[in-house]
Amino acid sequence: MGPKDFRKDRRHFYPKPGQKPAEKAGRPAGKPPSRREAGAEWLYGLHAVQAALANPERKLGRAALTPRAIETIGKKLLSRVQVETLEPGAIDRLLPPGAVHQGAALEAWPLKSGTLEEVLAEPGPEGRRIVLVLDQISDPHNVGAILRTAAAFNVAAVVVQDRHAPPQSGALAKAASGALDIVPYVEVVNIARALDQLADLGFWRIALAGDGDTSLAEAVPAGDVALVLGSEGDGIRRLVREHCEASATIPISKAMESLNVSNAAAIALYELRRR
Repeated sequence: MGPKDFRKDRRHFYPKPGQKPAEKAGRPAGKPPSRREAGAEWLYGLHAVQAALANPERKLGRAALTPRAIETIGKKLLSRVQVETLEPGAIDRLLPPGAVHQGAALEAWPLKSGTLEEVLAEPGPEGRRIVLVLDQISDPHNVGAILRTAAAFNVAAVVVQDRHAPPQSGALAKAASGALDIVPYVEVVNIARALDQLADLGFWRIALAGDGDTSLAEAVPAGDVALVLGSEGDGIRRLVREHCEASATIPISKAMESLNVSNAAAIALYELRRR
């Protein structure tokens, strides 16, 4: 075939004027592509979705739910969003591989972080106020578990450094089991500076570390407490630790070198609340 014949043959594959190109495979005819705004995340899991729907501060998009999840969540909460009824496999395709969604996924935007002054000005439960300060804990499952425990023990706020904390993703919300929409999640630029603010607000600052100077039971004062937890790898940074009045440890058996940080948080909060 000569060059001229080849060019003529190529033109045969282009649509004629006025002829619509074929629909792309996998997209139903007439259905536009998703137009999610920048910054939206899919939250998933029944507890995470219900808590986000119940939070008036949440900006929400659409919900993708199985019929059973729709029945469980109820019409009242779902009145805020457009609901798409899907089978579990279709919801799987919206989410990261392996996401355990329980038939519920919700498009949501991250919560806006308030300042420490704003959050702590809100009336809280009776008794001492407790703030958890997380120094570079980046695993969303650990942070989510800490948030869940914080909700159980009426923690006033969980403070993280914005550049060294997990984003408000579906994985974090699922691990928190709804607590991300219950406990104020305060993102700060500088942890040491936040600790100084907490001191000005009357909080006694305790660094929880394996090599603490005393047991946590002995370090707990009578008033408000800011408890600092460090990453499992590096622990609490030296500068952050220097901004605490005390360092404390949880006595454990010598058979184990350390506790998972979320387990340590649960034990510490129990100790703080029982006093």
